[in-house]
Amino acid sequence: MNKTRVAVLGYGNVGRCAVESILVEPDMELVGIVEVAEVVSKDCPYSERDPMALRSVRIVSDVRELQSIDVAILSCPSRVVRETASKILRYGIRTVDSFDIHHDIPAVRKELGAIATEHNTVSILSAGWDPGIDSVMRGWFQAMAPRGITYTNYGPGMSMGHSVAVRAIAGVKDAISITVPAGMGIHRRMVYVQLQPGAKFEEVEQRIKADPYFVKDRTYVYEVEDVASLMDTGHGVLLERNGVSGVTHNQSMRFQLKVNNPALTAQVMVSAARAAMRQQPGCYTMIELPVVDFLYGDVDSFVTRFV
Repeated sequence: MNKTRVAVLGYGNVGRCAVESILVEPDMELVGIVEVAEVVSKDCPYSERDPMALRSVRIVSDVRELQSIDVAILSCPSRVVRETASKILRYGIRTVDSFDIHHDIPAVRKELGAIATEHNTVSILSAGWDPGIDSVMRGWFQAMAPRGITYTNYGPGMSMGHSVAVRAIAGVKDAISITVPAGMGIHRRMVYVQLQPGAKFEEVEQRIKADPYFVKDRTYVYEVEDVASLMDTGHGVLLERNGVSGVTHNQSMRFQLKVNNPALTAQVMVSAARAAMRQQPGCYTMIELPVVDFLYGDVDSFVTRFV
């Protein structure tokens, strides 16, 4: 069996989980890890908790230093996905990301699709659990009850995208953003920040509340001495739809997840790397692809087991 050769770009929480998943996938091979120069220069870039199998894996500062990559998993902040994916697609390498800025997805899909088609490769965009798995479930809810309302209730738990956004704000040394559901798709953002020396809390608070990640939700910001002591990567979601099938009302549906956020995000991207190998050139979101493309094994066996 020819294994899919995968590189991971970014070795933060999601990147580590992606590496761990790749190492146990029977049809995948970890080619290397792409990380920033200051990390590459360290004598020992791996921590004690990393699997021993990583000791022989290359860690580089540029994806072009690795050979024969089939798929690059982009475990980088959403705000740099567009630029990063565009560059890698031009090398003829397939990309998978977990881009989570929902309102920008149509434009990014169109842009990356043009680049992927031109360079005869594939991009799978927003392959996480939301957007991603939840997007597929929202689609199925509507297929089952075409008329109705779906509510997406996130949390309570840590939002990686929002936390990364806060850490990028001037004056913030570290931060965590907790999403708290208020019901019927309404949320509160509880943001805990550790400030840089000399930073003024009131100015940082205003910058956070004005950021596009937070501007639509009621946001509460608190200063703390140590963000690490608050860290918990658990998260979850509850999707609810009440709708109409044909002319029959009161169709009620629920889908719920309680997860380790980075681990599930990473696993979905790793499964999407498999799906990327099975598509024609272009850019796709998960709702456009059959679930069987994400699975390792024979299609007939899945029909027998799942149908």
